[in-house]
Amino acid sequence: MNNSGFTFSRVREKMLEEMLNLGVQDFRVLDAMNKVKRHIFVDEALHSRAYENIALTIGYKQTISQPFTVARMTEELIRDHRGSKKFSRLLEIGSGCGYQSAILSFFADEVVGLERIQPLVIKSRENLRTLGIRNVLIKHADGMADISDLGKFDGIICAAAPIVFQDHLLEMIGIGAKVIIPVGIAGQQKLHVYTKLENDEFSSQELDAVSFVPMLNGVSAGD
Repeated sequence: MNNSGFTFSRVREKMLEEMLNLGVQDFRVLDAMNKVKRHIFVDEALHSRAYENIALTIGYKQTISQPFTVARMTEELIRDHRGSKKFSRLLEIGSGCGYQSAILSFFADEVVGLERIQPLVIKSRENLRTLGIRNVLIKHADGMADISDLGKFDGIICAAAPIVFQDHLLEMIGIGAKVIIPVGIAGQQKLHVYTKLENDEFSSQELDAVSFVPMLNGVSAGD
């Protein structure tokens, strides 16, 4: 496959058709996915597969999530947020190569992405710069540590799976806001939606079976 814009446009349209067939209904999400060039986020050797509905390696034992998973998590996050007004701030934990954060950039004034592997931090910043996305801040940080100094967010997406839910994340969102997160050991992960309620209570909903890299402690130089 060559790298012509026409060719990528055609396979991107096929990806969007597949998202519709799989049940993605929010056209705001589909529009964002149409605007973000997924091939930018993977090595050139993988460009020919960039718009297939599969996870692809980005090095360091990490992957870029399959498009349907990105669409599903984004759709759940914005489901009750209607109209043209954007969220003020969104957080992604495990931002990898920056693709999910790029999608979220269409729905918030500011997106903060946390990535524990330093070379991926550098790469994701380059990817976002290439696409001219300026409202995403990628930080080299441990998402399982105390990150309360980052302040409050209107929603959180986690692109790595802890074995149990990290309930400290609920302290970082306001009433009615959501944490979208895969939980469980490899082979038994489920996607969950946690919504913060009044009086420090929350509701939870279990969605699809998923497969994410594990959420690990600490930061890494990528050695």
